[in-house]
Amino acid sequence: MRAAMITELGGTLSVAEVPTPRPGRGEVLVRVEACGVNFADTLMVTGKYQEKPELPFAPGMEIAGTVEALGEGVAGPAPGTRIAGMAGHGGLADFAVIPAAACVPIPDGMPMDHAAAFLIAYGTSHVGLDYRAHLQPGERLLVLGAAGGVGLTAVEIGKLMGAEVIACARGVKRLEVPREKGADHLLDSEEGNIRDAVRALGGADVVFDPVGGWQFREALRACNPEARLMPLGFASGEIPQIPANILLVKNLTVIGFYWGAYLRFKPKVLTDSFATLMNWYDKGMLEPHVSHRLPLERAEEALDLLRRRKATGKVVVTMG
Repeated sequence: MRAAMITELGGTLSVAEVPTPRPGRGEVLVRVEACGVNFADTLMVTGKYQEKPELPFAPGMEIAGTVEALGEGVAGPAPGTRIAGMAGHGGLADFAVIPAAACVPIPDGMPMDHAAAFLIAYGTSHVGLDYRAHLQPGERLLVLGAAGGVGLTAVEIGKLMGAEVIACARGVKRLEVPREKGADHLLDSEEGNIRDAVRALGGADVVFDPVGGWQFREALRACNPEARLMPLGFASGEIPQIPANILLVKNLTVIGFYWGAYLRFKPKVLTDSFATLMNWYDKGMLEPHVSHRLPLERAEEALDLLRRRKATGKVVVTMG
């Protein structure tokens, strides 16, 4: 089969012919039709992600395709079932082996590029805002990185949950996308001074932050008393240090959140979330935004779009 492989950390992806994997106990073999590219993939190929696969490997943690074969002890999903799934890595290939428990059957009307753009971005935003931050109707939600894959879904889900959404992204052009998803207020991070702009709107009750760095510090100082801040990534490259005195005087809560960990220690949280999200999709309440669709031969370009922040929403690599 073909796979987009990385042979040394910090190198570039190249498509190679490699043996087709075989599913082990508890696993399924999936014929991959589309693979969603995530910022975490750009970290993984440089060795900067929490999970470090053994070289050489194909990145790609989010796939959509058709179940081809079942490993030992697996009752389903049956071969021929259309699924979305979490691969960890290995998704940028014609076939991938993933745990059967990491497969989510998708509606008949869901295109594969939507399915490949769905689980991680929408799952992260939904579990983060609902299960972890307990976002309430009428609260003011500040979303940083609001034009990116996860940030854009946080805008969409925040609106569905009844929040007043402040979308912050870099540049007027990129802000058009969260505007289309229903954001109530738009802030251009290139203009700086997020703190004053958010305060002028009444302050933030919940902060959803995949960016980190100076934007987190500005958001922290724009919070209302008893606000919740949720750092879930550091796309800026800077992990902010949180001054405890500000937490104390405003009675703030900082919520640690790593979505992928729930696969291991509390998978029912994700199962329940996926059921809700698929129901919303089936009802036409969610629509993934895919800004780029590229063939497997251009997988390195797909990663580079994320590194240079040239994409909005999701980038998807297709195998056809």
